Amino acid sequence: MKFLVLNGVNLGRTGMREKGVYGTDTLESINRELAAFVKANGHEVDFFQSNIEGELCSAIGNAEGVYDGIVLNAGAFTHYSYAIRDAIAGVKVPVVEVHMSNVHAREEFRHKSVLTEVCRGEILGFGKYSYYLALESFWL
Repeated sequence: MKFLVLNGVNLGRTGMREKGVYGTDTLESINRELAAFVKANGHEVDFFQSNIEGELCSAIGNAEGVYDGIVLNAGAFTHYSYAIRDAIAGVKVPVVEVHMSNVHAREEFRHKSVLTEVCRGEILGFGKYSYYLALESFWL
């Protein structure tokens, strides 16, 4: 199986910003660990991060026929991007929404995701391990 891990706005600064929320691992180091984990389980993975909403929509749309699943941490886009929601709804590739933090224990505006209802599932609050759980959900 082949997977796409998509990270949205500000996640490229993981490990440098809000370390109490997101930890000290950089997105690059998390991706390296995830690549080794996926490979050890006999699968393939690609990674993409963008602060640009349209680029994430394009990546989702271009995933059909290429990937067996998408793991998406849309960052703040989670709470208001109907464009990303529509991109997910418009493809047959299953998407698992992830968040490193427990968004329900944070600011009120983070409690609502406009993406969840078009995703296969949602995993949150386990730091970088949210990505591992989401990936595993595709092959378990």
